[in-house]
Amino acid sequence: MSNNVALFNPSQMPSFAKNAQPSALALTLGGGCTVGGKRISIKGGVFRLIAGGKEIAAIEERYLDVVIAAAAPKVSRTYYSGTYDPTAKATPPACWSSDGDKPDAKVKEPQATNCATCPQNVSGSGQGNSKACRFERRLAVVLANDIEGDVLQLPLPSTSIFGDAENGNHPLHAYVKALAAQGISPDMVITRIKFDTNAQHPKLFFKPQGWLTEDQFAVVQEKGKSDDAVKAITLTVSQTDGVKSEASVAEQEEFAPAPAPKAKKAAPKAEAVEEEAAEPTVRKEKEAPTQVKTNDLASLANAWGADDE
Repeated sequence: MSNNVALFNPSQMPSFAKNAQPSALALTLGGGCTVGGKRISIKGGVFRLIAGGKEIAAIEERYLDVVIAAAAPKVSRTYYSGTYDPTAKATPPACWSSDGDKPDAKVKEPQATNCATCPQNVSGSGQGNSKACRFERRLAVVLANDIEGDVLQLPLPSTSIFGDAENGNHPLHAYVKALAAQGISPDMVITRIKFDTNAQHPKLFFKPQGWLTEDQFAVVQEKGKSDDAVKAITLTVSQTDGVKSEASVAEQEEFAPAPAPKAKKAAPKAEAVEEEAAEPTVRKEKEAPTQVKTNDLASLANAWGADDE
């Protein structure tokens, strides 16, 4: 078999290339661009594989088996001014906090000196009875059927973080506490994450599925210390005009409530003289993301290319 296969399969990448930084040639040909990280999106209540800011596939099943390799040390917060508009250009949040206690130093116009007393942290400051400032916690996970594969970011909204267990289904913090009560760490087991099909907005539950082997546990420990894991759990916000921040896109698309329907404009009155109808324009439909099953994820993740936005 040709060695060309190795160019498209990270697991076959030679050791010298695995930790190498982009060369001058790569940056020249790529216009100085670097590719965004790989993550799992839960937009629309569907597991979606995202690479380089593009959706690669949507997964058919309502659950996904992973191993949690690392987690952000604290729950972060982000606040977006105005109402979310899916048709508008993605913008960075107006204020954010990496530790959930106070605005980050890079915030140009903090909403308060600390998050606890912030007016955007009050119920009703957002749509309905919600809070305008939203919680998030980022996980670094690997697929259970490809533990030696890529580290993926999984950002979680507040409904998937807080709350009590429901009929054996646990939000993240309740899940971790239940494991800890038995002396178990989350990185020792395979975790099944599944959607709450009764929730109005994307909400995940967590449940243990089985033990890792000793060798698998050792791999997960290394994955949790990797640069990819650190990037996955770190809140990064772009304040550059015209630049899409993946943090901004993920937060706005996945966690924002659905926008209220816009009022329809009244149809214009018919003119006395009928003008010649313009030739209809044929629009090219966008290529739909690939639909895959969970047992196909390992091969798909390894095949993710370096697509630019």
